[in-house]
Amino acid sequence: MSRRSILLSRQSFSSISNLPLAFAIALPLILLTGCGGSSTSTPPVGNTVVTVLATSTGNDQLSQFRLTVANLTLTSKSGKTVTVFSTPESAEFVHLNGTVEPLYATEIPQDIYTSATVTIEPAGYPECVGYDPADNDLLINGSVGSYATPLTPTVNLPAPITVAGAGMGLALNLQVSESISSFNCTSVAGSASITPTFNLTPITIAAQPTNSADGKATGLHGSIDTIATNGASFSVTSADGPSWQVTTNASTLFQGISGASQLATGLPVDMDVAIQADSSLLATRVAVYDTNTANLSVMSGPLLQVSPSITALLPLMDQNQGPLFGGLPEGPFNFSFSSAAFQTSGQFANIQSLPFSASFTASNMVGGQAVLWTTHATTVSAYIPATTVTLIPQTIDGTVGAVSTSGSFTIYSVRLAAYDLFPNLAAAPGQPPLLTDPNTVIVYVDTNTQLLNSEPVAVGSLLRFNGLVFNDNGTLRMDCGQISDGVAE
Repeated sequence: MSRRSILLSRQSFSSISNLPLAFAIALPLILLTGCGGSSTSTPPVGNTVVTVLATSTGNDQLSQFRLTVANLTLTSKSGKTVTVFSTPESAEFVHLNGTVEPLYATEIPQDIYTSATVTIEPAGYPECVGYDPADNDLLINGSVGSYATPLTPTVNLPAPITVAGAGMGLALNLQVSESISSFNCTSVAGSASITPTFNLTPITIAAQPTNSADGKATGLHGSIDTIATNGASFSVTSADGPSWQVTTNASTLFQGISGASQLATGLPVDMDVAIQADSSLLATRVAVYDTNTANLSVMSGPLLQVSPSITALLPLMDQNQGPLFGGLPEGPFNFSFSSAAFQTSGQFANIQSLPFSASFTASNMVGGQAVLWTTHATTVSAYIPATTVTLIPQTIDGTVGAVSTSGSFTIYSVRLAAYDLFPNLAAAPGQPPLLTDPNTVIVYVDTNTQLLNSEPVAVGSLLRFNGLVFNDNGTLRMDCGQISDGVAE
């Protein structure tokens, strides 16, 4: 069975006798009692379905960090070792900052686990983008450093992990900022030392998940591989590695198509899914932004530069699928958008209620916004014609400078670090001066926003905000879907 089709199959557990792949990373566990953990002396009995979720925690220094997790094992307090999976699974972790992506699912023995081992295969090098005022140039640094040899990561785990019940999740959380030593993005010679560092923590899957902390995965991008005759289930290959088997029901919201009957192989989808206790994935939302599958290539990532004089955009691809870029490095490439259809992700239902005019068009898009775009071009040219350009959610890390209200919204003025994409790209040569203050994002929060931050929001709070970022007549404004604790800048 191939790696891409194995995600939701049941795998029997086995003892691991050796670690044949690139790097063996020991994950020692700090024996503390905390949320999701247990110090119970008697382990439970039976098997539990465990869904491993890829996620990350980081500031805004890096634009891309791709890794292949080749092996994950757990060791119980009695010394028994079980393999969670041993088939390589890849993910691009920066776009998962504060969100989750199902990576693998299997059954393992119920027990109290006190340590773990991960085997890592680096898939390229982390990338960053910076403006170098000395050269008056925009630098895309695809080699900010090299992997440490020997690889001896720092691992922070909150408590022994009790595997019990019918099903649960395990969050494999890449600590992005801790995984790479200090670096200067505008330095061409990558001198940073890269040591992937993870937190491994349990997730209790709710009966009706609402956020990344209780079993909901939002904004999953991929292409449909197979579909059941009745359209009630389909398989999706993601743009960055794993594959998913997805079901729909009467409550599934379809966007861009009328319903499950219009699903077809080759269609690109943007999905929200609720993870079930048995590891199955129930789609709560399925959006299709381009219904023409002929010669279809789909890409996503931040806009780097918008040049209206030549109607072109320069995106950095952190994920891509389709024939146009098969075998080619992941951008950037120039795209023309003179005939493209502009649209906004349907992930948020409150856009019309925002106290500003939230729009995304060819005339107001700016460098730093996260987009998903499609093309039906068959060859790579100087300016590849984009068919659709869709604004999608992204995560920013910043400090709250002011708090106010407007109707049902609480409004936070969030100050970004100097290395953030928005201020960096606004200063780049050739960029139109669309933003009056690219260092600040005005964040709008209402009752739909998921609050995962550990302390109340106040002036001076350092937080991560995930949502849609709009350019409103020179001011960056975010419709926020989730708030998480911030990462030191």
